[in-house]
Amino acid sequence: MIAIAAVDMNWGIGYAGELLVSLPEDQKGVFRKYTSGHTVVYGRKTLKTYKDERLLPNRINVILTHDETFEKEGAVICHSVEELDEYLATVNDEVYVIGGESTYKLLLDRCDKAIITYIEYEYMADAFFPNLDERLDWRLESEEPAIESIAGVTFCVRHYERIKGV
Repeated sequence: MIAIAAVDMNWGIGYAGELLVSLPEDQKGVFRKYTSGHTVVYGRKTLKTYKDERLLPNRINVILTHDETFEKEGAVICHSVEELDEYLATVNDEVYVIGGESTYKLLLDRCDKAIITYIEYEYMADAFFPNLDERLDWRLESEEPAIESIAGVTFCVRHYERIKGV
């Protein structure tokens, strides 16, 4: 699996149930580029942040939730990591973990790579992605050139790789 997230300088990813900032260049040029046509895994709370709770188009949407009564037409619903593992064993595709905080924390150790949009700004945040720069089991593989967003912030895309056996 591959984790993909946009983080600020403190590795914040959200505040009060919303993204910290909307970066069209990241959403179209990074997120869509990598995830389109593939399988994405995310939590039920992340779905609630999408406009009209619409599933992401051109992707297999897998929603992880403890709520046994939750249903969403067109999505694959998994109620546990074991159920997710069973489903993913049938998938011959790239799988992206796209949030939120609890889903990242739950699945990060199952990821081999991470694509991080690193925003050069500090926002008020109450949801965080684990800081890969501080973890011994992850290393920065490459960093793309910085981009100035129409939102007025600079960001770059960092590619991380998990170090096996650490």
